[in-house]
Amino acid sequence: MKEVNRIHSRKAGKRVCSCFDWVEEIAVAVTIVVLVFTFLFRVVTVNGISMLPNFTGGDRLLVTNIHGDLQQGDVVVAVNVLEEPIIKRVIATENQTVDIDFDTGTVYVDGQPLDETQFGLENGITVKVNTSEEMISFPQTVPPGCVFVLGDNRLVSEDSRYMAVGMISTDNILGKVFFRIYPFDQMGVIG
Repeated sequence: MKEVNRIHSRKAGKRVCSCFDWVEEIAVAVTIVVLVFTFLFRVVTVNGISMLPNFTGGDRLLVTNIHGDLQQGDVVVAVNVLEEPIIKRVIATENQTVDIDFDTGTVYVDGQPLDETQFGLENGITVKVNTSEEMISFPQTVPPGCVFVLGDNRLVSEDSRYMAVGMISTDNILGKVFFRIYPFDQMGVIG
């Protein structure tokens, strides 16, 4: 009888060790996932229509804060600019000069018209004509450590054209969008 109890005791001990091993492995996996999504990647959800036709409300995107220098055409998420995070396209980086011809809808960077077809947009996009005090005057030179951003849907986008947003400090860039997770039929690498 004592022998049977020892066998049962050893089996129970092995089961308890096995359970602790599982718990330890799960804890390590959860810790790694939390660290990766805290420091390397973030999942953001597009809210609104300011980035149509390329991004729509409800799109889920992976953003990385390890992006190196931002380039013209990069899609970024900025925080601490408006009440909610915003998603916009980088049009110009530090020391570049931006000008907008509101009659033709042409955006100029360093005197050259911006070829927006590379972003999946039509050239001559209508740029909201607004002579209110909310709009900054052009031309503007992007200060060091900042970027000039525009939404793809310029008719509704609140972006660097407006004093409320202005030039965005790279310190306020949460990260660069690099992958679309959802909707599944559009899943893939961004730009």
